[in-house]
Amino acid sequence: MSEFYALVPAAGSGSRMGGEFPKQYLPLAGQPMIFHALNALCSNVDIGTVFVVLAPDDTLFHAYDWSRFGDKLQPLYCGGATRAESVLNGLLASELEPDDWVLVHDAARPCLSQGQLARLIGELRNDEVGGILAMPVADTLKRADAAQRIARTENREGLWQAQTPQMFRAGLLLQALQAAPQVTDEASAVEALGLHPRLVLSESSNFKVTYPQDLLLAELLLKEIM
Repeated sequence: MSEFYALVPAAGSGSRMGGEFPKQYLPLAGQPMIFHALNALCSNVDIGTVFVVLAPDDTLFHAYDWSRFGDKLQPLYCGGATRAESVLNGLLASELEPDDWVLVHDAARPCLSQGQLARLIGELRNDEVGGILAMPVADTLKRADAAQRIARTENREGLWQAQTPQMFRAGLLLQALQAAPQVTDEASAVEALGLHPRLVLSESSNFKVTYPQDLLLAELLLKEIM
């Protein structure tokens, strides 16, 4: 039977946060932000190993105590210049079987719940392609011109906002990322192969921490999860 693994690319600098540390190490609810993403994945009984892909020169990861996760958490110091490169390098280093499932999750999505994770795995474990957690777009979308004025209003019908984890077979994802290394998420690479990943309904709480003001909201949400 196929096994389930998770992979967390965490080699970026998070420049939009403006901090002195890479975003994944900013303090959040008494832990570095990445802890909460790793904790959610390591707590899932279906996932056998959680690989965290770090920059080759990362010196901060081992400054924290990860012993509670035991051998289930495995750091890989092979991160690249982009998310896609880090995921690709992580897949190559982990040497998974082609049919194994890989759940790629953002280090900066600390509020992933066990319910969301179980729904993703449950709905995709027998899927031929795989898929992602996502939310239908609720807000009105405006297209801006060069002067930051509204050029037009976009039709939001059928539009979804992609989240993570994004869950695909290791062999398929490896093939997809090798063929389309410029993508910003795994689903885009799989789409480029002509396949159609499934959208699994998520919740707005599984948002990505991008700006400093997002930290307060994440901390409030984590108090409900923890």
